[in-house]
Amino acid sequence: MTDAQLASSDNPAHSQAVRAQLRLREMILACDLPAGSRIAELTLVDKLGVSRTPIRTALMKLEQEGLLEALANGGYAVRTFTERDVSDAIELRGTLEGLAARLAAERGCAPVLLSEARACLDRIDKLLANDSLSDDDFSAYVAHNEQFHALLAEMTDSGVVRRELERVVGLPFASPSGFVITQANSPQARDMLIIAQDQHRQVLVAIEQREGGRAEAIMREHSRLAQRNLSEAMRSPDLDRMPSVRLIRRKR
Repeated sequence: MTDAQLASSDNPAHSQAVRAQLRLREMILACDLPAGSRIAELTLVDKLGVSRTPIRTALMKLEQEGLLEALANGGYAVRTFTERDVSDAIELRGTLEGLAARLAAERGCAPVLLSEARACLDRIDKLLANDSLSDDDFSAYVAHNEQFHALLAEMTDSGVVRRELERVVGLPFASPSGFVITQANSPQARDMLIIAQDQHRQVLVAIEQREGGRAEAIMREHSRLAQRNLSEAMRSPDLDRMPSVRLIRRKR
């Protein structure tokens, strides 16, 4: 069930908690609640216009997501992350997506999933056919890219692998498009996305041809692009496009 579906639940208390969770997540990633700051429940009650019970539920959920940490004397604070934390999360995603691609190739996957994946990549090709990409183009790319990676997880026909991938992708900054937006002002932006798209195409071919080792290697290499984007984001002088990067402590 998606966040939107949860937020529209018929249970008013549950719906309030989900809305509070979504709003708090936005505030944290926009750095409206600075890294390391303690969360004051009463302040959130006034700011979000809900009672303390849904606020507490939302805070617990955000701790589970990894955006908050529980304090020894009670309450929560906004987490900070080391660059290594984020790098490790990306590495873990690459490992699991490599496993997913190998299993899909070795076990075979439903033709309908391959067809949906190809259609998704066709839509990305249309975006990348432009000489330059607008903000809307980048937003569309993010949506199609996330759909492709979700389809890859489905191809495994493994609930275990799919659940673990969902868990890892839910970690802060670990999603397949976690740092794509940092490329928007880069002169190499379109070139980087073309490389990623070529890897998408290659892994589909490997899966269709039942080449498990090759499919796994491609997805492991694919995650290296996210590592490069992380490095560039951490060293960018302009964080206005992605203020959430301020939650990450640069390695020394």
